[in-house]
Amino acid sequence: MLMNTNTKIKLANAPCSWGVLEFELEGKELKYDQVLNEIAETGYTGTELGDWGFMPTDPHELNKEIEKRNLQLLGAFVPVALSNEATHKEGVAKALKVAQLMYNAGYKNAFIVLADENGTVEYRTKNAGRINGKDGLSDEEMKVFAKGAEKIAEAVKEQYSMKTVFHHHCAGFIETPREMKALLEATDPELLGLCFDTGHYFFGGGKDPIEVLEKYWNRIWHVHFKDFAPQVAEQSARNGWDYFETVKNGVFCELGKGSVDFKKIKEFLEDKGYQGWIVVEQDVLPGMGNPKQCAQNNRQYLQSIGL
Repeated sequence: MLMNTNTKIKLANAPCSWGVLEFELEGKELKYDQVLNEIAETGYTGTELGDWGFMPTDPHELNKEIEKRNLQLLGAFVPVALSNEATHKEGVAKALKVAQLMYNAGYKNAFIVLADENGTVEYRTKNAGRINGKDGLSDEEMKVFAKGAEKIAEAVKEQYSMKTVFHHHCAGFIETPREMKALLEATDPELLGLCFDTGHYFFGGGKDPIEVLEKYWNRIWHVHFKDFAPQVAEQSARNGWDYFETVKNGVFCELGKGSVDFKKIKEFLEDKGYQGWIVVEQDVLPGMGNPKQCAQNNRQYLQSIGL
């Protein structure tokens, strides 16, 4: 097993690297015990929860499964269609249900990783990675979106003293750097943090992750390491692929094989004294590739840059 040589930054992987995604997709989905075994066997010390019901929803059973593999549970992805105010109440209930499970299972420092209900708006899904300012939220709609995010974050904080981070994500309304900026400016920095995802940042049109990390440093409470293959994004644009077809063709490649300079980002995080989690995510569709081998390769790459 590979060990993290940096004692401050902790490394995790997530079920999405095994094709366990929040979308209703065809293909065989693996069972949680295999995913957790392989996360531990490939040298990671933490995991995210995956979709509701993927892992046990009894807190004692969940704790037992996580602890027996010497892992930590550090967060859970919660998608909510925040641009629609009618979903806010249901979104609060959904987030609280997930927070309660993690809290009662003993993971009181875990994050709610809040996101738009990605992949549900036709234009955004068909044109992920090439939005170019089209079909975005108006100023008023952004206020509604931000209000919903704050409601959820506030409820989670009040009931469980747990933090909420927002995950910018392609095929949703917060994809581009401009949209990320607008949401952060519209929300309380004490209430809502940012889950910075390197792959979605580049796929969404970002150019300089260090600039963003510096600018929003006080909001960055959680980090996802995901690589980005620009040649696949270019092919996607030429062929008019939607988000899912682009993922299927490997836009999120193994770490070190795309355009993200992880060594530079790692050094920035160390200079800032970051002591949180880095979650490796190589989003694949159900049944795609060899997730365990990819996780192993990604861990070896991180070892090579001192993580």
